[in-house]
Amino acid sequence: MHAGLTISIALAAGVLAQSLARHLNIPSIILLLALGVALGPEVLGWVHPESMGQGLLDLVDFAIAVILFEGGLNLQWSRLRRQETPIRRLVTWGAVLTLAGAGLVAHMILGWSIANSLLFGSLVVVTGPTVVAPLVRDMRLRPHMRTILEAEGVLIDPIGAVLAILVLNVVLSPATETLASELYQLGLRLGFGIFAGAVGGYFVGLLLRWPGLVPHGYTNIFTLALTYVLFQLSDQVIPQSGILAVTVAGILVGNLGTHVDRDLRDFKDQMTAMLVGLLFILLAADIRWKDIVLLWPAAWWAVAALIFLVRPVSVFMSTIGAGLAPKERLFLAWVAPRGIVAAAIASLTAEAMRREQLEGGDALRAMVFMTIGVTVLHAGLFARLLAQLLQLRLPKRETVAILGVRELSLAVAAELKKGGTRVVFIDSAPKHCHMAEEAGFPVIFGDALDERIMMRARFDSVEAVVGLTEKRPLE
Repeated sequence: MHAGLTISIALAAGVLAQSLARHLNIPSIILLLALGVALGPEVLGWVHPESMGQGLLDLVDFAIAVILFEGGLNLQWSRLRRQETPIRRLVTWGAVLTLAGAGLVAHMILGWSIANSLLFGSLVVVTGPTVVAPLVRDMRLRPHMRTILEAEGVLIDPIGAVLAILVLNVVLSPATETLASELYQLGLRLGFGIFAGAVGGYFVGLLLRWPGLVPHGYTNIFTLALTYVLFQLSDQVIPQSGILAVTVAGILVGNLGTHVDRDLRDFKDQMTAMLVGLLFILLAADIRWKDIVLLWPAAWWAVAALIFLVRPVSVFMSTIGAGLAPKERLFLAWVAPRGIVAAAIASLTAEAMRREQLEGGDALRAMVFMTIGVTVLHAGLFARLLAQLLQLRLPKRETVAILGVRELSLAVAAELKKGGTRVVFIDSAPKHCHMAEEAGFPVIFGDALDERIMMRARFDSVEAVVGLTEKRPLE
């Protein structure tokens, strides 16, 4: 089949699957995996990923760069600093414990070699921002818990990918000298990735803040192009450092307060959704049924051990003394859906093992995809209920936000207050804010369309928004 036709079918199927999942209010990855396998060579035969050759790997690189940059954009530095300790421990000690625990599970339950077991462990270290973000947003989780889960999902992806590359290179060349060399390379990748991301992110943010430099309407494609250039340049200097560089750059750009911040996020959200759908269809279509069947029934026990044993142990051990309540640690232990980065790195790993004529690559990829499907389904079905039972969800929406402090809006607020409704004002004029404060109402100073101002006003608890402006005579 022609590569262009494969891409067009996969792209259309990915968008349709995500649209249907939104209507059904279920995780889109479930439909994407099922549809990808159905469209693949072993069922309908409409999608043939092998027809793309090296182009598939290039597409994976591009998608990962965009997805992780977009994930970084949504992380607010002020929120990260408040939850710095649990986030840092989850993406460091938590990652190491997950790698070791998942490797032990694969070795003992699946009977894999130590090398392949460690590879599996490194691939399931990551969670997934494209899965975690909509999950915690839809359940209206308390802000600090949402911050921890979203930050872990974004930051653990590049760390997990680098760990997977480290383990793969050691497996391909198992020697003491190789391990020492790879550990040195690991430090280089992490250090240079952070440095390149900081420099690149500041440069992109500076250009976006320069009035008139980027023509109107070109901001999004301008940023997209520079993001991919940063990814590729970093990889050229230090291989596999680009994935961390774009993540750090995204965080920096997202916190520099550019005047195009909101439009950029909207564009990246849509681009990410398109790429996630396309990639999942293509990568799932490359899975063979025989690889999945050969893993049964041991694979179910292995995934269950990951969910109910490895994740809880890694969370509880890595967050000791991190200032989290027991119920918060329990919830973190329950929610760890894997996403597109795990799928992409698993496919790249399987391809590398095939080139080196190592056994187990296809089974490894099938097991990772099964882990993705089951963990996403598990989190989607039970996370909301658990959050409700543990009282980690925000209270019922019962606040009215009034945009603009005027005599009329103050009168409306007074009547709402009499009826027991909480009111919050948002205004960008200090004089008007002072009027609301004197009247005894909470007020937020700033632009109501700014996402940071919305967060300060706690829009998660806002039931309705009223906009009132001064009456001006017609000219």
